[in-house]
Amino acid sequence: MLPAELIRFKQTGRSITVLTAWDSISSSIVEAAGADVVLVGDSLAMVILGHATTLPVTLEQMLHHTQAVGRGFKKPLNEQPLVICDLPFLSYQCGEDKAVAAAGFLIKNSCAAAVKIEGAEPEVLKVIERLIRMGIPVMGHLGLTPQSVHNLGYRRQAEDKASQEKLLSQALQLQKAGCFGLVLEHVPEEVANHQSNQLKIPVIGIGAGKNCDGQVRVTADLLGLSEKQPPFSQPLIEGRQLFVKALQNWVQQQHLQEENPTKEASE
Repeated sequence: MLPAELIRFKQTGRSITVLTAWDSISSSIVEAAGADVVLVGDSLAMVILGHATTLPVTLEQMLHHTQAVGRGFKKPLNEQPLVICDLPFLSYQCGEDKAVAAAGFLIKNSCAAAVKIEGAEPEVLKVIERLIRMGIPVMGHLGLTPQSVHNLGYRRQAEDKASQEKLLSQALQLQKAGCFGLVLEHVPEEVANHQSNQLKIPVIGIGAGKNCDGQVRVTADLLGLSEKQPPFSQPLIEGRQLFVKALQNWVQQQHLQEENPTKEASE
């Protein structure tokens, strides 16, 4: 799937589904589930690598995981989900040349067909415009931007009128810069709905209500694998408890076999 296909989905009213993946097992599951887009998000820094924030993950680690995601797909290439990879912290904030090199490194060496970038500051807009001119599709990301955790924290964004107007202005700037879509995270539902109506590109919500053009979720959150769930992503199943219980049963069975060996084994 090409990134531009998501714009056509918006035009026809078709909802867009986005799930994260971080290795070949998770990508095979997400593909089998029928997701339109697989996002190799820098959330893997927290979900998989155990960091407290997304900031420590490196470009090389993002490539490593994106390559693993690509190896998990089973469908023919033209039927596989669109793969978008996050550009990690400091891979695009230090100038256009460095950003092009980082994004090109990912696109050239993995299955990713696009990158995602947080924010819409003037410097970031210049980076996005340059990447798109160089043939690298870009998805924007506004609202709660995890790479700005030390400035914004993890609280809901755009609560007042001034910040809501700024958010819409930034979204329009990202659209003008050439982004094919926008992730809008942890903002009031009415704000996301308004943006979806105002923009020609699809708005993909997470913690932004049900009236966006699509939804994105961290797969580990939906499966209940995360120890701490975000308030806007309730698990579909209590996966962690189910898996721990199943493995506990297996471990206990092994110990019982050691304590009560069969006659044949004892001989």
